Amino acid sequence: MQEQQSEAFFLVTKGAADKAFEKRPLSLAAPINNEVIVEVEAFGLNYADVMARRGLYREAPPFPCVVGYEAVGKVIACGPEVDKDVLGKRVIAFCRFGGYARHLKTFDYAVVEVEDQPAEELMALCTQAVTAYYMAEYLTPIHAIDTVLIHAAAGGVGTILIQLAKLKGAEVIAKVGRSEKESLVKSLGADCVVNYNQGDYVEQIKKYLNGRRLDISYNPVAGSTYKKDMQLLGSGGRMILFGGSELSNGKWGILSQLNFVRKMGLVLPIGLMMRSKNILGVNMLKIADNKPAIMEECLKAVVDLYAAGGIKPQVGGVYSADQLPEAHSALESGKTTGKLTVKW
Repeated sequence: MQEQQSEAFFLVTKGAADKAFEKRPLSLAAPINNEVIVEVEAFGLNYADVMARRGLYREAPPFPCVVGYEAVGKVIACGPEVDKDVLGKRVIAFCRFGGYARHLKTFDYAVVEVEDQPAEELMALCTQAVTAYYMAEYLTPIHAIDTVLIHAAAGGVGTILIQLAKLKGAEVIAKVGRSEKESLVKSLGADCVVNYNQGDYVEQIKKYLNGRRLDISYNPVAGSTYKKDMQLLGSGGRMILFGGSELSNGKWGILSQLNFVRKMGLVLPIGLMMRSKNILGVNMLKIADNKPAIMEECLKAVVDLYAAGGIKPQVGGVYSADQLPEAHSALESGKTTGKLTVKW
């Protein structure tokens, strides 16, 4: 196979979504070893993409680059070590950036065959559902006796976490920032809904718990919420940090970053041991780099769970390719629920 000629949305500068992206030609070298090339039908948006656009995501490649971690499409080429049965198959695919393109290159273990389910539902099974499944089933499994706090509960990861927790019989406290999101998380099974724009969420949770403590906090916000959640955790409690969205609200560059770190304070391991509390950090990009078999296992598990009706991905919006800036701005606003998908 010769080079695959394609096109992609390149992130060329940081700033507003309508200025940050340019559609440019893209050439992909022929696949080698266990690589595959996927002709993309649709790709998904993640908050890490917003952080990259704002210049706050240190893992992102230098400009100009193609961001994006996931796509739905058809395998059109593969390297010599790949089972040729995958050719022509519709798949969902992980990639280490490169998702905002008409064609992407990834590895055979990063694709899972799917049927004719809607691309916008399948899209939520990649980064969002795999992240949720990894935290809730692989890293530290939820138990029926657990009381769980889920930040950003109406988002892509949050909506899946609610469903996974309820499948285990756990008690779920869903934290949202807008009243219109309350009905969604309740419909998914949340036992208590906390709106952080209607008073201190810690006080709302304490009132609900009535002297009890949390067992798990799923926290993609960090910053000032870290200390608050640690106050709510009981013995054996687990704080799972998988993002830093509070940092994205900073307007003062390095000063905002330093303030973000200051709010989280100093963590002493001996203190965690004495109180029997746990802090777990999750960066799925690092898992994908160093433990790809875990990503493969989790992706297959969520595809099977979805096919069996165990989870229902929440579709937050479907955009055409020329609406990419609008999609990015919507995700950045915090007003969306579920997964945002862009279709070519």
